[in-house]
Amino acid sequence: MSAQPDGPEDRLRRLTTIWSRAVFPVTSTSLTRPEFEERLLPLARRLSHALRARAFDAAEGEAVGAALIGAHCTAPEALSRSLDCVDAYLVLYCGEDGDREDLRARSSRLQHAMAAGFARALRERTLAEQEAIAQAALRAQGVVAQALHASEARFRAVFEGAAIGIGMADLEGNILQVNGALLRMFGGSEQNVRGRNVQEWTHAEDAPQIWRLYEELVRGEREHYHVEKAFYRPDGTVLWTNLTVSLLRDPDGNPQYQLALMEDTTERRLLNLRLRYEATHDALTGLPNRTLFFERLEKTLNSGEGRRFGLCYLDLDGFKTINDSLGHAAGDRLLVEVADRLQSCATAPGEMVARLGGDEFVALTTGPDSRREVDELAARIMNALVAPIRIDGRELTVRGSIGVVEGPVGERSAAEVLRSADITMYRAKSAGGNRFELADPEADARAITRHGLTTALPAALDRGEFFIEYQPLVRLGDGSVRGAEALVRWLHPQHGVLGPDRFIPLAEHTGLIVPLGRWVMEQSVRQAGKWRDLYGDGAEGSLRINVNLSPCQLQHPGLVQDTVDILERTGVAPDALCLEVTESALIGADDDVLKPLHRLAEMGVDIALDDFGTGYSNLANLRRLPVSVLKLDRSFTRSMQQFPADPVDLKIVEGIVALAHSLDLAVTVEGVETGAQAEQLRILGCDTAQGWYYARPGPPDRLHHLALADATG
Repeated sequence: MSAQPDGPEDRLRRLTTIWSRAVFPVTSTSLTRPEFEERLLPLARRLSHALRARAFDAAEGEAVGAALIGAHCTAPEALSRSLDCVDAYLVLYCGEDGDREDLRARSSRLQHAMAAGFARALRERTLAEQEAIAQAALRAQGVVAQALHASEARFRAVFEGAAIGIGMADLEGNILQVNGALLRMFGGSEQNVRGRNVQEWTHAEDAPQIWRLYEELVRGEREHYHVEKAFYRPDGTVLWTNLTVSLLRDPDGNPQYQLALMEDTTERRLLNLRLRYEATHDALTGLPNRTLFFERLEKTLNSGEGRRFGLCYLDLDGFKTINDSLGHAAGDRLLVEVADRLQSCATAPGEMVARLGGDEFVALTTGPDSRREVDELAARIMNALVAPIRIDGRELTVRGSIGVVEGPVGERSAAEVLRSADITMYRAKSAGGNRFELADPEADARAITRHGLTTALPAALDRGEFFIEYQPLVRLGDGSVRGAEALVRWLHPQHGVLGPDRFIPLAEHTGLIVPLGRWVMEQSVRQAGKWRDLYGDGAEGSLRINVNLSPCQLQHPGLVQDTVDILERTGVAPDALCLEVTESALIGADDDVLKPLHRLAEMGVDIALDDFGTGYSNLANLRRLPVSVLKLDRSFTRSMQQFPADPVDLKIVEGIVALAHSLDLAVTVEGVETGAQAEQLRILGCDTAQGWYYARPGPPDRLHHLALADATG
């Protein structure tokens, strides 16, 4: 199906589109191009009618030209482009079947008429605008005169009544006018202000850029500037201001005056300084606090290459005892006296003392020979604490432990430096206190590792990272397996398998030893039950498991009940369990500590005195302990690696064995590594032994194979 031919309205639309696209770019109008095209459509229609009218009417063309002015097509390019469009497309789109020569003649006459109407309308519009401007200028002159008078009155009222200081000076800096507020800031006397030069008002704390900004302003290179500036009053006091200086120009734009606005900020500054002091100084001692110390330390550590620093981290030894016995008021007075003594130790340039909190103080020194300086500073601090401090009629002896860190700046952050000093201080305290230690990166790394292990312990137990290895206990008489000692291990995700010496002390310190020990006991007793099931009720059925009991577990109130519950849940007889307690935990223990062990012994659980012979035990105390086994420390077996052994060591072991047997105690020896040791111990009458000579600690099935070999041998 073929398309219908365009009608007259479609052709008129095409003409209008071409016209709007040509004129719109040079038209000052807020209309969009499609809106502008709709504005031109009636004009195109009038031109089409005039082109085809029976009698030619030039007024139609003039009207269209005038209408272009009404549509804001006032640029000459708008007229020329309109005439070009009419000349090229009016006859083409609106001529239809008329005489082409006649239509082109009419089109030319319409173009002349459009130009005439455009020119006349533009001239009338220009004259109207000029008249409006002239009338507005006449009215404005009167308004300006009135406004100027009112403005001057308002300015004078504002100038005199303003709460901020206002002053005007010429470009040479001579003060011309000041208001009352500014006079009051400087003491109220005009002679102290008027007639002076701005450049006389320098102050020692002026920032370097203040006078550079001033010079730029009076040269006309900037319009204004804002600074914080101090001034000296005639009485010698200091006036602090927020100062804004602006440049005033003449009608030609040349710099003429400078206008200053001053806000008195003296009280606010003093308050801020006071608040800053309180925020950065310790309220009790007046020393810089942790905040200010960290600012100073970070500034020191970022001071550039080639510089060094030294830091002393002090913690008083036994301060808690003073607080608990004499009260916190006495403790506070003690801290004040200590702070005064420390302050007297750090008087050299680059040295400062701060209180971090509690009884912790820190001293910082800087200089090219900081190693020697920090050692001398630490020694001065230790000497300053030697003299007793008198509090409430009592002379108190004060001691302290100091961790010393020294080195070049830029290698560590402030937090890392303080952590190293803290670790080193605790190392000094662990060594007995009343001393200072120098930081050791390897010791720091060990302490950080210990801390990481401590924090990871609770989750490790929940995640099942612990496992147990078993080391056989062997009868020396016939070499048969009597049982095994349970030894807990930690399969750490980063550090691999860790022995008990790496984490048991940490578990003791955190209290996690109680749930960990309970888990070890249950797993070990359950394993002992499996071993007994393998051998039935024969002689080998007496296999038992030895489980270590820490001092913390010994004093836990749930020890007995936990043990009973474990034996009942596993269905294992009490005689399958032997609890090993170190000699140091039992010798000298009172009845309350021994009571749980007595109850367990009465149930049939064996109690072994572990590491016997390592302490200064009173052998007579063995009579009151509920133990059935003495376990000799491995130190007794070291001299027996050669045969025959040292006679003295043999006599000691022989005496211990005789004493134990006289008290109906069995004797177990650990650390047996050679056949010579085993033979010597058998001759001496020891009952059982364990050590690498028999087997290293391993999985539970290894014990099964050893026991099975004994049974079939």
